[in-house]
Amino acid sequence: HAMVSEEMREKLNLYGQAHLIGFYGELSAAEKSQLENQLETIDFALMERLFRQTQEQKAEPPAGIEPIPCAVEAAWTTQEKQNYYLRGMEILRDGKYAAVTMAGGQGTRLGHPGPKGTFRICVPEEISLFEIQCRRLKARSEECGRTIPWYIMTSEENDAETKRFFRENGFFGYPEEDVVFFRQFMLPMLDQNGKLLLEEKYKIREGADGHGGIFRAMLKRGVTEDLKRRGIEWVYTGGIDNVLARPADPLLIGYLAANHYELGGKSIIKRDAYEKAGVFCRKNGRPFVIEYTEIPAELAEQRDGAGAFVYGDAHILCNLFRVDVFDKMGEEGLPYHAACKKASYIDAQGRRIEPDRPNAYKFESFLFDAFSFYQKMGILRVEREREFAPIKNRTGEDSPETAQKLYAEAAKERSAL
Repeated sequence: HAMVSEEMREKLNLYGQAHLIGFYGELSAAEKSQLENQLETIDFALMERLFRQTQEQKAEPPAGIEPIPCAVEAAWTTQEKQNYYLRGMEILRDGKYAAVTMAGGQGTRLGHPGPKGTFRICVPEEISLFEIQCRRLKARSEECGRTIPWYIMTSEENDAETKRFFRENGFFGYPEEDVVFFRQFMLPMLDQNGKLLLEEKYKIREGADGHGGIFRAMLKRGVTEDLKRRGIEWVYTGGIDNVLARPADPLLIGYLAANHYELGGKSIIKRDAYEKAGVFCRKNGRPFVIEYTEIPAELAEQRDGAGAFVYGDAHILCNLFRVDVFDKMGEEGLPYHAACKKASYIDAQGRRIEPDRPNAYKFESFLFDAFSFYQKMGILRVEREREFAPIKNRTGEDSPETAQKLYAEAAKERSAL
């Protein structure tokens, strides 16, 4: 009969988290072992540090911010485009390239019960977001004569369902040995007093650790090792929700390789001064993305002599890294940012509380915090209509409806590789 170890009890007392085993006596054997296993995975010292950080957080206007230069794809000559394209194709043909899709999210906001990647749009036939990405990778693989390894980052909550979806769909005809799933890490949520919350009497409430968690997850789950075993040098990372994302664009690969960048990404000109997207800039001389929630109004609105936004290049979560960046960032670890969320929980009396206002801190790291570890990065400004149609909301802007329309138009205009 399993028991919470004496060592664990001491640890919980030390960190003021003994309430987590407050209902232990009522649990079934299976529930007890579930709770014990979860307790073993939690870094209580880290959680205490993160709580202290929320108490000390001062909102300071960002200092040391200046514009960063970008390459503009539309301004390249045919010759430049061709040179970059050929260089990129060479890397693809040599099998030195892999793609990682971040698909840890659920389709909750879209009213879709399941992993976001299983959500379907009509283009014109029904097709899931996973299959859209897969088709692009497949077409590019055929073009360069070898399969591009595809890594898919899932979360604890959708890992099993995602794998089942791929199996049921025969991996959409992609070679099964070249599709690798790995799970993102989770972090507990804390209440206003730094206590971990119980989601059930036998389960601590946790949330995924943000897209910046990709580096640690890849290192710790053996993905970085697998990339090296395959001889991969360049790795794409992108979200699942942009139906125009191009997971293997020779132009971007060639541009970064030719200019000896270790990392890079695509940008698009923001829709208006206040579009909800981080923008590329320099901070203290290093590449940086300033979040839309943190940029001062005068910078957000600032225009140059030609009337263009000075801070106009939005980060669209479409990035390329040399493989050693994953080692470095996975070891370094990125800072965590706290966000206040509404989270239901079990109170001391065992009742479920549904709060009507934010009551809990969720901690996430942002992938773009990795940029500042490097002196320079290559940013390629591309055309929004051709490269960016995310599905974030059920209706209105950035919804299935807008994405379907943009997808259809882009497909008309050229092969949607």
